[in-house]
Amino acid sequence: MTEATRPLRSVLYMPASNAKAIAKSRTLDCDAVIFDLEDAVAPNEKEAARVRAVEAVQAGGFGSRTVVVRVNGLATPWGEADFRALADCAPHAVLVPKVSSAADVSACEWLMSALPDETQLWVMIETARSIFNLREIASTASATRLAAFVLGTNDLCKETNARLTSGRAAVLPQLALAVTAARMAGLAVIDGVYNDLEDDAGLEAECNQALEYGFDGKTLIHPGQIAIANRAFSPTTAEIAFAKAVIAAFSLPENAGAGALRVEGKMVELLHLEQCKRLCAIDEVIRADRPPAASAIHAG
Repeated sequence: MTEATRPLRSVLYMPASNAKAIAKSRTLDCDAVIFDLEDAVAPNEKEAARVRAVEAVQAGGFGSRTVVVRVNGLATPWGEADFRALADCAPHAVLVPKVSSAADVSACEWLMSALPDETQLWVMIETARSIFNLREIASTASATRLAAFVLGTNDLCKETNARLTSGRAAVLPQLALAVTAARMAGLAVIDGVYNDLEDDAGLEAECNQALEYGFDGKTLIHPGQIAIANRAFSPTTAEIAFAKAVIAAFSLPENAGAGALRVEGKMVELLHLEQCKRLCAIDEVIRADRPPAASAIHAG
């Protein structure tokens, strides 16, 4: 599995202050777990939560799941201490909230100097200022550990006084810009959370919308949301069948050197071939990691 094929369909926030939640995360079918030191933790529990997060990462047992720790913001009394503590363990990534500029990324990069080289930097895109600085933030990826954008749609709406209604009309431009900036720099990009825990249909619709916009997956706030996200962001049976047909067509000797072909009535080019190869690679990772009954692959 490479970074390009690492599934990030379901990215579950878990409060690092809750030992039972941390233990449970080792058994869940999510692609990634974020141990949260920020929003989900009360001020008087910050230090204890930090210790639990470090101990959890050190203990391991998360299998192929991507393990992330969301630290407190740099402007808070806890942010720098969070970074220092994580030098004692090796999460796959550190997620930093309220990143609004290239200077913020540089500050995070400096604070990560004591962490293992393989630990990535993920940043929250959740301020009004960050939207207007998306290009400069993404451009830092070539010289830093920056590897992913995570949308904070609740905070974006709070800052702009927008209403997060069905269809998310108020934030669609921001979502599209964030995906475009992320792809410009080769970053992963994860959609914001869905707040209504009782509305499975609404969550499914929002996952499908995020997929159409180009997101890799969705951040989640409850284990009950995992299956829906996994299903929505998994390649469908029909997509994989067509992708394999495209790969097979380009591999035929008579098509050597061809730039475009007709496959199953559709015109495909070399750029589609690369997309098909990536799709099949991701599908293979998902299937290898989980038995068929739990893989969330569905017929399309």
